[in-house]
Amino acid sequence: MLRREQTPLIAVVRLRKRNEWVLPKGKLDDGETARVAAEREVLEETGHAVSVHEFLGTLVYDSNGRSKVVHYWRMEAAGGPVRQLMNDVQAVDWLPLDLALRRLSRDHERAFLENVGPLALQAIEGGAESDAPTVLESAVIDAARAPQSERRSLVQRVKDWLRRAA
Repeated sequence: MLRREQTPLIAVVRLRKRNEWVLPKGKLDDGETARVAAEREVLEETGHAVSVHEFLGTLVYDSNGRSKVVHYWRMEAAGGPVRQLMNDVQAVDWLPLDLALRRLSRDHERAFLENVGPLALQAIEGGAESDAPTVLESAVIDAARAPQSERRSLVQRVKDWLRRAA
């Protein structure tokens, strides 16, 4: 897929339902940490198994009146896909950073990638062990979807996540 001497590539996925190009992301399953969810979701959405590296940051945005908190890690995929894409994903493209920025449909994801993309690529160029494509993956925490009895403030959920991730 990608050799060390080539330009590193970032995975973007095309959602079937909205026909949008986005960074891979998904929801936590019960009992899952955000990091584990991110690794599982990238496998489901891109078809690639990955190794998880450093935490890149958090993006918070509003979606249909609900706050979404998305945590991103730098991940690397080795070899080709190991499974088919999930039904929600129409396609995966592996693009250099500048083309990935142009391809993304959502302004908040583009702004996030503009800031963390160069840092993630520096990690690869700075002696990372793998020469595989970079995947910026995430796990979404959706506080509004929790049952009323389990709802906590968004701030509390982020604090809880940070304690689990440490």
